[in-house]
Amino acid sequence: MSDYFDELAQKLKTYLNDKQIELIHQAYWVAKEAHKGQMRRSGEPYITHPVAASLILAEMRMDAQSIMATLLHDVLEDTQVTKDEIISQFGLVIAELVDGVSKLTQIKFESKAEAQAENFRKMVMAMIQDVRVIVVKLADRLHNMRTLGSMPSKKRRRIAIETLEIYAPIANRLGMREIYAELEDLGFKALYPMRYKALTDAVLRLQGNRRELMQKIQKDLSEALDKFNIPHVFVIGRQKHLYSIYKKMRIKQASFSEIMDVFGFRLVTQDIDSCYRVLGLVHQTYKPLPARFKDYIAIPKANGYQSLHTTLFGPYSIPIEIQIRTDDMDKIAVKGVAAHWIYKSSGFEVGEAQLRIQAWIKGLMEMQSNVGNSLEFIENVKIDLFPEEVYVFTPKGDIFELQRGATPVDFAYRIHSDIGDSCVGAKVDRRLAPLSSPLSSGQTVEIITAPGAQPNPAWLNFVVTAKARSNIRNFLKHQQEKGSITFGKRLLTAALIELSSSLDAIPAETMKALLQDLDYKTTDVLYEKIGFGNQIAIVIAQRLLNYSESIKQTKQIQHTPLAIRGTEGLMIFYADCCHPIPGDAIIGHLIPGQGVEVHVDSCEKANIFRYKMHECISLCWDQSVSGEFVIEIIIEVTNQRGVLGLLASAIANAEANIDDVHVDEDDGVYTKLRFTMTVRNRDHLARVIRRLRTNTAVLSIYRKEMP
Repeated sequence: MSDYFDELAQKLKTYLNDKQIELIHQAYWVAKEAHKGQMRRSGEPYITHPVAASLILAEMRMDAQSIMATLLHDVLEDTQVTKDEIISQFGLVIAELVDGVSKLTQIKFESKAEAQAENFRKMVMAMIQDVRVIVVKLADRLHNMRTLGSMPSKKRRRIAIETLEIYAPIANRLGMREIYAELEDLGFKALYPMRYKALTDAVLRLQGNRRELMQKIQKDLSEALDKFNIPHVFVIGRQKHLYSIYKKMRIKQASFSEIMDVFGFRLVTQDIDSCYRVLGLVHQTYKPLPARFKDYIAIPKANGYQSLHTTLFGPYSIPIEIQIRTDDMDKIAVKGVAAHWIYKSSGFEVGEAQLRIQAWIKGLMEMQSNVGNSLEFIENVKIDLFPEEVYVFTPKGDIFELQRGATPVDFAYRIHSDIGDSCVGAKVDRRLAPLSSPLSSGQTVEIITAPGAQPNPAWLNFVVTAKARSNIRNFLKHQQEKGSITFGKRLLTAALIELSSSLDAIPAETMKALLQDLDYKTTDVLYEKIGFGNQIAIVIAQRLLNYSESIKQTKQIQHTPLAIRGTEGLMIFYADCCHPIPGDAIIGHLIPGQGVEVHVDSCEKANIFRYKMHECISLCWDQSVSGEFVIEIIIEVTNQRGVLGLLASAIANAEANIDDVHVDEDDGVYTKLRFTMTVRNRDHLARVIRRLRTNTAVLSIYRKEMP
């Protein structure tokens, strides 16, 4: 065996059989021959990199297939070896792993946002197919980070940012604590070398000052545990990794001396019952700090991590963080999802941790099917990668985990997408609460649903979970598509009427020929394009009727206004500049990709598009128009006590809803009030104004002036 393979072989012999090691050795020779003559920037032969990455996974006792894929992970991209050759030599599973990892190397922070997002999407989708793809990639990234010093400073910075924003969070989400901590520290060192050095020196000084103290605490805890004969307990002093200390200092805006849990202890015992007995003993040895206890055994973290956490008053009132868990929990806490392959052959069931990772990956698959593009996908996944959990209960006592800041709407979608879509209200601890209110751990949440209810676009302003955000956006996207199809058909029908024809009069062959010419599969696609403003209805109508340019220029067209019903949905929206309401003379502005913006005909902004044939649409209100419409009125009053309340009451009694009130004080005598409210039409507005005029403090009332 080659010198480069010797160290890896020795490590593999500790847990793999000879047949598996021989297969790994074959993969090594294929990789070595493929990379022959290639050198790393440091001057070493390239093969040293895949071997070093494989050694990282061997230290974790990963399975033989993962080790082989790691040795071969660069051959498809950097050498002449093909995927078919790998399949013929090592089988489809290894080839798919290698191919999946190869696709991940395309992620570049220097590329355009769309390209970066698409590559990130590929990475997550590869992970969905086989989570070992990302495990191999994490080992590859960890070795690259360890040897980052040979890179130019600009590239070092890019790779460090990429590591801190993507790879370290994924390692944490998969529960791979050791790799996560080292990736963060190496990224911190590359990105902020001076801060890294200063913090390293501070930790070393503190470590030296507290060495005897830490030994005393370890001795006290060990003696307390030995006294009660709790078997298989050992105590390990630990230090929080540097980047987590740095993040805590930044978030809390605290100095290093104010961070309480730089050092701590991990107590590992044999079973869950012993964990709680140990907790009682350490609380007898040192007093616990109030509100600093967390039970992650009963309620595990999102990545399956389980442990008891408590903070104690140590000697000289120095706080000590203690983690208490079983040996199995400790292995999963360190190895995370990798523990599934480590113990699968020995019959050890990972259980909770593996189920949670599978649930997360399933959630990614659902999100992938809902999002519209890669940028939206990467946004939602990044939200999911930085969870700080809160735990809330259903009325039946079931526990659900959400990220910090989550609202009842997030909770509704966490239960089921249908519950979220039909949510109309919520009770928190048996009291009605706003859907936008952030939830806290321990609260009981009951979701109120109603048949036919739909997600509100305003929910996107406060939901924090990726599942809620992607489901709401997906629903709105489908609603928009459905609305644009209906609206587009109406626009085309109106355009054909202007040309003295109708949609029914168009032969099927003519419509089919037009669809082929435009490369649209169905008439719904055509209607949707017209509704979105990406195709002009009058132009499509003229093409259908096969008008020549001369006929278009000379024919007199009788315009028939399109009737607005108020139920068109997202494809019709009303201009904020003039707030049109039923009864106003109106005109439409066709905006590509958005729909039609309705203006009052006398609005100054309408003059900008009024004479542009392909942007201006003649509109009128339908006789059966429905809904409520936003209007802004300005009321000048004498400055009297209670006048605002009286006016608000008058508006409510006139069955109008107030959205917003703004007060402009002109001087000490007169005040100008701006009410934004909803009315049904001009007649309704007139009734509101008549009620307001009965107040003796009112001097004048008028609608907001057009721009």
